Amino acid sequence: MELPEKVGHFPHRPGVYLMKDDHGRVLYVGKAKDLRARVRTYFREGADGRPMVRFLMARVTDIDFMVTDGEKEALILENTLIKRHRPRYNVDLRDDKTYLSLRLDVQNPFPRLTTVRQIQRDGALYFGPYSSAKSLRETVELVLRLFPLRQCSDAEFRHRVRPCLYCQIRGCRAPCCGRVDPVEYRKVVDQVLFFLKGRTGELRAHLRDAMARAAERLDFEEAARLRDRLRDVELTLERQKAVTHEPVDRDVVGLVREGAEVEIAVLVVRSGNLIDRRAYHFPDLPADDAEVLEEFLGQYYRGDRIVPAEVLAGVALEVEARAFLEEWLSERRGRRVRLLCPRRGEKAELVRMAGANARELLDERRKTKVGYDAALEELQSRLGLPRAPRRIECFDISNVQGTHPTGSLVALEGGFPDKAGYRKFAVKTVEGADDFAMLYEVLSRRLARRDEPGWGLPDLLVVDGGRGQLAMAQKALEDAGVTDVALAGLAKARVLPGGEAEVDHSPERVFLPGRKNPLVLPQNSSALFVLQRARDEAHRAAVSYHRKRRTKASFTSSLDAIPGIGAARRKALLQHFGSLKRLKAATWEEIASVPGVPEAVARRVAEALRDVSAPS
Repeated sequence: MELPEKVGHFPHRPGVYLMKDDHGRVLYVGKAKDLRARVRTYFREGADGRPMVRFLMARVTDIDFMVTDGEKEALILENTLIKRHRPRYNVDLRDDKTYLSLRLDVQNPFPRLTTVRQIQRDGALYFGPYSSAKSLRETVELVLRLFPLRQCSDAEFRHRVRPCLYCQIRGCRAPCCGRVDPVEYRKVVDQVLFFLKGRTGELRAHLRDAMARAAERLDFEEAARLRDRLRDVELTLERQKAVTHEPVDRDVVGLVREGAEVEIAVLVVRSGNLIDRRAYHFPDLPADDAEVLEEFLGQYYRGDRIVPAEVLAGVALEVEARAFLEEWLSERRGRRVRLLCPRRGEKAELVRMAGANARELLDERRKTKVGYDAALEELQSRLGLPRAPRRIECFDISNVQGTHPTGSLVALEGGFPDKAGYRKFAVKTVEGADDFAMLYEVLSRRLARRDEPGWGLPDLLVVDGGRGQLAMAQKALEDAGVTDVALAGLAKARVLPGGEAEVDHSPERVFLPGRKNPLVLPQNSSALFVLQRARDEAHRAAVSYHRKRRTKASFTSSLDAIPGIGAARRKALLQHFGSLKRLKAATWEEIASVPGVPEAVARRVAEALRDVSAPS
């Protein structure tokens, strides 16, 4: 029986489906409210627009399903099966540990702080969780230094007959020996709760009031203790990183992607304070970002993990998926949970912070790797190259209506930028805005130096542009007699005609010699990412050098137009001030202090430059 026919017999019920290859390995696990309707979309052209579907379906030879009583049960079963099979095309959180949390049993007359791994509904208060044991120890030490909670176990507390060392160093009020009653101890516990919940204003006010009352009672020793505690609390709070003015619990999810490689950072905000950051890395995940986020959240909040009041993310989910996750998370928390994708304001800043953390983490992982071996092998396969392009050079041209034209060469070695191999070119022979001729000149000059030390030839030469730029690069290679360098052109996305509600763009296209139609790589392809990285870096270098040349020319022409300024005085001013901005800000007296610049000339320079706008 063919797969489409088999799927046609699936039930119209919620459940989980498993896609397998010809060896019986599970490639993908998905959930559905209607198994037949959902799985059928994989066989209809364009019905499922996710980039990974094309690659998945090319390998699928069989599909099984499991029926459940509802979509929530399907989500739980999906998570279980993903953990068991670790399918190639699913998000695999690979997080089997339970993080540590702080527990304060407020039902006990004399509670103490303890660390636990399991969150239970036992009436106690829990804080955290902490992914770092070091962070947890620092928090406990800080609380015990600021507030005199007991530190002995319940068994020790019941059998102790005299105060321990902690009492002698004023770390504990010895409730075990009856030196403090439950009412007074409860005041300390309330202060601890204010502190751990981030209610800093109430904590300060509480300590000040208690200190004043102690002073009124002439209990100056207690007032002094409260004064010292207030001072320590204020110093501690000044060093804490508060990320929001709202005393709310929220998790902030940042997601970044490089080709099929995904990094997710979760910032844990409790009572408005950032207390932790967690990172998750997925080395080969071609699924689109919305699906990655949906599956990630489903796995992240399973088990005993604490569910906050808000979850902020930088990727927008489909309305139906968002509503389902909010309902599921709200049931787990016991109160309403909001899943938001903010675009402006304080919450958007938090999401950007999480994204920046994810970017830094991914960059750090890149630095510790040997290279982009898998991406380069994919590039070799898709472009039909004889070998993996270990060294890639990319060229770009920058000019404004033909003025101050420049070219750039950037090099990637093993996928990483090789800054020592970067080169800048000032176009010398082309007049007017002829980008093709400029590219030919730059390539010809670069190829002419291939036998010099430090130059050599790359495995792949990339130009920023389409057929025209590719043709110029081919001509430059032919004229230089170079035949063993692969060539490609990367054209940016174009705005497509039509579409009133949204602007549609074409995919980025790769042009190859001898091929009529451009090659379109998948959006999340690691090979495409390498080409884009080289192209974007070449564009940045070309624009930067062009801006520098334009600024220098504007600076020089502004001076040349002033009577009394020749080559020698212009050079002296350039060396003395270093930039047009500094020279414009100088008084005529400061200009006259430059050797060889008379007072009359200095006055003319100061007056002339005040009327000249700084170049952009």
